[in-house]
Amino acid sequence: MADGTSEKYGVSTGQSHLPIPAFDPPNKPKRNKYALACSFLASMTSILLGYDIGVMSGAIIYIRKDIPMTNVQKEVIMGILNLYSLLGSAAAGRTSDWIGRRYTIVFAGAIFFVGALLMGFATNYAFLMVGRFVCGIGVGYALMIAPVYTAEVAPASSRGFLTSFPEVFINFGILLGYVSNYAFSKLPQHLGWRFMLGVGAVPSVLIALAVLGMPESPRWLIMQGRLGEAKRVLDKTSDSPEESKLRLAEIKEAAGIPEQCTDDIVPVAKRKHGEGVWRELLLRPTPAVRHILICAVGIHFFQQASGIDSVVLYSPDIFEKAGIKKDTDKLLATMAVGFTKTIFILVATFLLDKIGRRPLLLSSVGGMIVSLVGLGIGLTVIEGGHKLVWAVALCISAILSFVAFFSIGMGPITWVYSSEIFPLRLRAQGCSMGVAVNRVTSGVISMTFISLYNRITIGGVFFLYGSVAVVAWVFFYALLPETQGKTLEEMEPLFGTFFKWRSTLRAFNEKKNAGGGEVQMRNQTK
Repeated sequence: MADGTSEKYGVSTGQSHLPIPAFDPPNKPKRNKYALACSFLASMTSILLGYDIGVMSGAIIYIRKDIPMTNVQKEVIMGILNLYSLLGSAAAGRTSDWIGRRYTIVFAGAIFFVGALLMGFATNYAFLMVGRFVCGIGVGYALMIAPVYTAEVAPASSRGFLTSFPEVFINFGILLGYVSNYAFSKLPQHLGWRFMLGVGAVPSVLIALAVLGMPESPRWLIMQGRLGEAKRVLDKTSDSPEESKLRLAEIKEAAGIPEQCTDDIVPVAKRKHGEGVWRELLLRPTPAVRHILICAVGIHFFQQASGIDSVVLYSPDIFEKAGIKKDTDKLLATMAVGFTKTIFILVATFLLDKIGRRPLLLSSVGGMIVSLVGLGIGLTVIEGGHKLVWAVALCISAILSFVAFFSIGMGPITWVYSSEIFPLRLRAQGCSMGVAVNRVTSGVISMTFISLYNRITIGGVFFLYGSVAVVAWVFFYALLPETQGKTLEEMEPLFGTFFKWRSTLRAFNEKKNAGGGEVQMRNQTK
């Protein structure tokens, strides 16, 4: 370890006169750009989910004028895609282990392409539901595979930044959906909503073609025994040659490949895909795996249970309750929500690797709590028959601040955190479980919003979401360790002590620093 670290910084017995300059690789930006490009392309699949969420919020206004439906049917058609996506996310783990991460992304785009066309040509409620089903499968695949691929390609120094890309593109897709609603609202009623939904097929084709130009995940390649290909990918996506070698050694160890195996192709023990994984995750988990699973499932649950999809999907309804009656005005206000989400998610991507996961997450949820309480107060006042200017302003500002706080922490960190904490052997299936919980919770929230506000008032709904966010803040503070700067192979030792994770993290850092200090002292004596 000492020798390796000494060599990394250009310090050796014969080169003591070149301490720091030798470590400043001139091609570091180039390699970061390559990892950036790979993550960018993979994460573009998340546009599909974002577009569907955004476009349905406005398209439903015109669909109901063309295809009659009750409020319950409206709730179902809006939220059912989340439940359909369960099938996709459940199958995505096994599919990605079988055909690879890259071709799984292509497969997701192809499925969504078919679903978008079906929705665009729908002639009745049942036909529309079939299109939603097919789109849901594609969305489930995309949601699971994009964060996994990005986490496996990204170097530790920028993994938070790169792994937040899926959430960035979800927000960009939502914004595109909102813009599409407003643009096509000018068309005749029977054509406008069809173009809104059908045009979603275009990005799926472009994404599938673009993804074919990027490399396969190095971790998946190593699991297949293809060390030569994995090494070439790691050389391009790492910050330095030394880091590439270190990542290769760590992944080989995690995959059970002996360190002395250096051939381009090596034999690996082939298991049936998923064999033993579900047993280790659910039936006989170690304390570390149990802690990881609780954190991953918990963060996905609370991301949706705090009501974000209700705000995004039903923005026109909420603005109508707040006093905005004209359809085009509601769509314009909804576009403001999309712009706010997109701007703040971009801010978050630059803060994840500088500030850390926990500070951003806790401050994000704290802001969401305040915003939800403010929105509940404003809507309660207006619903009581007092359409005061300050109450309307409070509602609009609370909606915008809620999506801003969500996007700066809770939105991206959910995907970053859950994709980086699982061990390699459990990552695909573990992430698919997180996505499944995310989609079930989202489906329940979005399919009950109208019924719920008819029972407890619309202000009461947001007070309820605010109370869930309070529980989420306590859960995150108590159970989630900081993962900033850790490699994927260093994650598992951080977990397993549950509420005592701080002492575990402290001991881990002290041990790591002690190793680094020993190397530094040896270098100084040379």
